[in-house]
Amino acid sequence: MKENARKDQKQLLLVDDDPNLILLVKDYLEFRGYEVLTAENGREALEVLEHQVPDMIICDVMMPEMDGYTLVEQIRQDSKVSWIPVLFLSAKGQSQDRVKGLSTGADVYMVKPFEPEELVAQVESSLKQANRLIRHSKGVEVGHKIKVPENVELTPTERKVVQLVAQGLANRDIAIKLEVSQRTVESHVSNMLNKTSLHNRTELARWAIESNMA
Repeated sequence: MKENARKDQKQLLLVDDDPNLILLVKDYLEFRGYEVLTAENGREALEVLEHQVPDMIICDVMMPEMDGYTLVEQIRQDSKVSWIPVLFLSAKGQSQDRVKGLSTGADVYMVKPFEPEELVAQVESSLKQANRLIRHSKGVEVGHKIKVPENVELTPTERKVVQLVAQGLANRDIAIKLEVSQRTVESHVSNMLNKTSLHNRTELARWAIESNMA
């Protein structure tokens, strides 16, 4: 039973240069059942992400060495972690600050000081939304694993495309993100369907998720 609980435990990465906030928020989130990794700035966070892929990132905006904006921009450019929900914490509460944070790539923008209960509610909401997207990408049937030939090899570009397909992006959106034509994306998807003997994008997304490519 304990093993299953540990397996289901969500992992969060908390990034902030304030040791007191790190201590308080980490303790509260762990009390609520989350595993919490920490980093003092964006540079340290990227080092953590080289070895760990958390379910969500909670990040301060203003930090030394690398601020939250730069961190999120780099995360969104890395297909391995680009899908991770990001919650910004900031002392700046003006509308233009919120707009900048969300347009940079954050999913949620919270202003300091905040109530711990509100933070947990936002975390749970973001994780549920991410889970819905994953379930949608997997398709309605999740009972059996997708089977493909064992010797399937994807090109680096095909891997990027299939990771974005698994995130629920349409071919048009993938084309914009990768700065290629929609026809090029369609060609990559078609090639991957042929290689894997799968029937559609939903099965392709499920295979990517089940193979830990997304």
